[in-house]
Amino acid sequence: MTTTLRPALPSDLDALVDLENRLFQSDRLSRRSLRRFIDHPSDRLIVAAQAETLVGYSLVLMRRATRLARIYSLGVCPSVRGQGIGEALLSASEQVAREAGRIVMRLEVREDNAPAIRLYQRLGYRQFGHHRDYYEDHSDALRFERRILHYHPSAAFPRVPYYPQTTEFTCGPAALMMAMAAVTPDSPLNAREELAIWRQATTIFMLAGHGGCGPHGLALAAWQRGFQACAYISHTGPLFRQTVRNPDKKRVLELVHETFLADLADTDVTLHDRAITLAELEQALRGGQVPLVLISGWQLSGSRVPHWVTVCAVDDSFVYLHDPEVDLESGDTIADKQYLPVDRQLFTRMQQYGREQRLQAAVVVAAREPIQR
Repeated sequence: MTTTLRPALPSDLDALVDLENRLFQSDRLSRRSLRRFIDHPSDRLIVAAQAETLVGYSLVLMRRATRLARIYSLGVCPSVRGQGIGEALLSASEQVAREAGRIVMRLEVREDNAPAIRLYQRLGYRQFGHHRDYYEDHSDALRFERRILHYHPSAAFPRVPYYPQTTEFTCGPAALMMAMAAVTPDSPLNAREELAIWRQATTIFMLAGHGGCGPHGLALAAWQRGFQACAYISHTGPLFRQTVRNPDKKRVLELVHETFLADLADTDVTLHDRAITLAELEQALRGGQVPLVLISGWQLSGSRVPHWVTVCAVDDSFVYLHDPEVDLESGDTIADKQYLPVDRQLFTRMQQYGREQRLQAAVVVAAREPIQR
């Protein structure tokens, strides 16, 4: 029998209440709630109908403050399972969320609902959380998510190849390598080059573990490889000094900073003593240049350490990033980290690292212009 998917109508209310009572033994939506979701302009209630009978539904919640969508409830009558109705409802839910500009779809599922879990995993959803005692009967819930909005590269911006960092401390070199390969396609993208840049650009010390790379060192590494580079840095003096407590380590950071400045003085690298604007990022990209930007990793990964990303494109809603950090253990894939859309306002907040210093830094890479003779 043909199944039709459509938005729920006020006239569906009685049938929806009946369907809800047949599908679920607990955590049922009330008649009042169902009526509100039918009428609510920002949420979507999609029903599956065969002839005049409702056989399933999906409720998608979309809050204005975020770019996330959430499937709050999805159910299909047992008598019609196996006909692909659940998958069709899920696909329709993702479509209405994409049309509303949502980036990620999230959902919860009972830990013991193996068929639903297999469906979500087959369609590309990954588990990212676990709720204890989530349902009324004290069952646990697994949290799944999938990125549903992908950027299709525009001819207005450079094509930026993707390269994942191979160590936890080389996000800066990986971001720089992507920028250089976008400007000059034959630029190397391999671990040997990644570590060579890190050795040249590292600040020696960071919060913990190996040192990371600062904007001065990355700009110098780009120039040494035949590229033009300019750096925008909101603070003068040694960077990340507040991340170490040992006076001897602080002095080493100062010496490294002084060395970078001395080396940069022998180049044509331009240093701007201010933060780069979003308009300047877009202008650089439209001119064939590629920026890498230092961000706080909190919004992307929950980490409080500074993190470098490559900016690939900008539109009216989003800034699109290549994030070189791929956490395979948590379920990340390389596809998840390419052209990652970040709300423009959120990106502006992400650009500020540190509660006190509020450091903002970027390096813009361009092809070196030939010498006029």
